Amino acid sequence: MKLISVNAGLPRQVTWNGKTVTTGIFKEPVSERVMVRSLNLDGDGQADLTVHGGVDKAVYIYPFEHYDYWRGQLLDTELPLGIFGENFTTTGLREEEVNIGDCFKIGNVKLMVTQPRLPCYKLGIRFGRADMVKQFLASRRTGFYFRVLQEGEVGAGDTLELVSRDENNVTVANITQLYVREQDNRELLYRATQLEALPKSWRDYFNRFF
Repeated sequence: MKLISVNAGLPRQVTWNGKTVTTGIFKEPVSERVMVRSLNLDGDGQADLTVHGGVDKAVYIYPFEHYDYWRGQLLDTELPLGIFGENFTTTGLREEEVNIGDCFKIGNVKLMVTQPRLPCYKLGIRFGRADMVKQFLASRRTGFYFRVLQEGEVGAGDTLELVSRDENNVTVANITQLYVREQDNRELLYRATQLEALPKSWRDYFNRFF
């Protein structure tokens, strides 16, 4: 498991559908080592803190393995690293293989998996296509968020080490599956509501189906 790119960017104003929108989705690779803080990376920021950022969305990860899929779907689009708005572009971390609550180390940085990414309309702004949000969620290639348990520096080329595996065995992909279409899976729904690492807003949402 490797960190192949660290990406950051501060909010900027862009024009979308005739309106001025402030967004922090434009991330670019950073060549130097970067300090990972409890709320984000140095040099990085989010525009709307009511839905982005916070301790449970401090670092956004996107698997590099998904880039090949999107090259096949978006034939006319260049895909530089960081285009999905991710802070970390990684290899070896797939949504169906990573549990909510799993903990990882990168050097002295300690991180815990918290939730999949649910895209907002600003992903469409980044790609210049309004259908991107729907495509992204339908693909189930969501990436996921880390909570920062211990701050420190990271850089491209660093190795990620699995420190502990959450014993509930509910994957990031399972949570997306429940959200998108399988609320009738009562056993998985119940297990999701018991996940301490899953933010309360998600657990409250799943509890509505009981």
